[in-house]
Amino acid sequence: MSVNEALAQAVKKRRTFAIISHPDAGKTTLTEKLLLFGGAIQMAGTVKARKSGKFATSDWLDIEKQRGISVASSVMQFTYDDCVINLLDTPGHKDFSEDTYRVLTAVDAAVMVVDAAKGVEEQTVKLLEVCRLRNTPIITFVNKMDREVRDPLELLDEIESVLKINCAPVTWPIGMGKRFQGVYHLLNDEVLRFTPGDGKAGQEVETLKGEQIEGMNQTCAREMAQMRSETELVAGAGDSFSLEAFLAGRQTPVFFGSGVNNFGVREILRALVDWAPPPAPREAETSRGETRNVAPDEPAFSGFVFKIQANMDPNHRDRIAFFRVCSGQYTPGMKVKHRRTGKEMKLANAVTFMANERARMEEAFAGDIIGIHNHGNLQIGDVLTEGEALTFKGIPYFAPELFSRARLRDPLKAKQLQKGLRQLGEEGAVQVFEPLADTSALLGAVGQLQFEVVEHRLKSEYGVDALFERAGIHTARWVTCDNNAHLNEFVNSNQGRLARDVDGNLVYLADNHVNLSLTMERWPKVQFHATREHGQKLEG
Repeated sequence: MSVNEALAQAVKKRRTFAIISHPDAGKTTLTEKLLLFGGAIQMAGTVKARKSGKFATSDWLDIEKQRGISVASSVMQFTYDDCVINLLDTPGHKDFSEDTYRVLTAVDAAVMVVDAAKGVEEQTVKLLEVCRLRNTPIITFVNKMDREVRDPLELLDEIESVLKINCAPVTWPIGMGKRFQGVYHLLNDEVLRFTPGDGKAGQEVETLKGEQIEGMNQTCAREMAQMRSETELVAGAGDSFSLEAFLAGRQTPVFFGSGVNNFGVREILRALVDWAPPPAPREAETSRGETRNVAPDEPAFSGFVFKIQANMDPNHRDRIAFFRVCSGQYTPGMKVKHRRTGKEMKLANAVTFMANERARMEEAFAGDIIGIHNHGNLQIGDVLTEGEALTFKGIPYFAPELFSRARLRDPLKAKQLQKGLRQLGEEGAVQVFEPLADTSALLGAVGQLQFEVVEHRLKSEYGVDALFERAGIHTARWVTCDNNAHLNEFVNSNQGRLARDVDGNLVYLADNHVNLSLTMERWPKVQFHATREHGQKLEG
């Protein structure tokens, strides 16, 4: 087998996906059960097992363990059925949507977890909108069927009407709550029996066919009759599964189950292996300003940084850049070009992850996520490449909705505060702005919990005790103008409302919506932007 053929084969085996959901839908539990079935862990420690000292494998920050929610994005790799699975666990909490948006730029598919009792919730809508920007294929897992939940037909109708995506049921529930008997697999014409209790991952689910299914009419006649009635309605009115429609992001295959009981998890893994796409070409801009697609099996190594996390290991105070490989092959010690600075870098000891555990990466291909030790030289959106100079597109900053200023309890800690805010800003944990009119750092976030996390991490990682006070700002907009003289006039007239972001871009700070509207009307030649690309230096 030639080198190019081996590279193409390795790429075909990759499946890189994220799990998205509203908080408490069971996303972290499903993450653990997928790892359990994939043989990556031996025992699931759920957030509910706090009293026994066990925590979710993917939740490693202290504040996550205290609150039982995911506030950082973890990356986990394991193999299943000859496929290499890269699983990215994303924050479900609405206050961490910006970090989630960045993670979703690095995946090729997503598993959407829906709470069967609550249906489609606010954060699910937002996350699916982000997936739709890139037509990311979505697999839906309707969770918690072992509880008293909503009617499955009603749930499907809600998913279709609210999320604007066609549903194609692959499994269908037989009963719910205490009368939950399992699911009927529409494509395989078989019943998967449900047994309460979180059995071992290796334990085979009882599968019934033909006459065995008919025998269930005696033991659970009402549930079987309802299942047959509902599946007939679905077959008559709904869409049957289409791989083409799924890959185009127009249709989602739907599975029902109970993650905490390991039921339905194997079917999700099978769907990922059989249907989810391997790494696809990525749009990039060349040094000549032309746009082209970078194929995953191109021999030249390339990829981009989509997340930076400091102090994953408190003992080492390290900073790791999470890097999505887009083409070629990583090998230890290889030399690459840092696109933004033009400098050469040596990638000596890239790592792979299992939540807070890590191992030295010996090789990586398109679709894989590797961790690069970072000493402040890498930023979100940075591109590393062996060949031509490329810039990958689609890693945005979003305009903050909340603003605070940090006030030190101990004024002697000013340098530590400055260092901590700079590093947390580079991670994307919070956006940091420097007002033109004064020297006090201004912090921007999309939710209040981000400030709480920054406060917690400043104290635990940098020894800085700070209070956060609301800054009285409504929103921010990045500003550009083609006419330098007009831009200078705008800056001189609005000194007290302007700041610079981490890349030196000019930002207008509005204390209310009316002020923003009036300013935009008064300065029609100035462009006001609600988003910008990471690492992008806006002109003018």
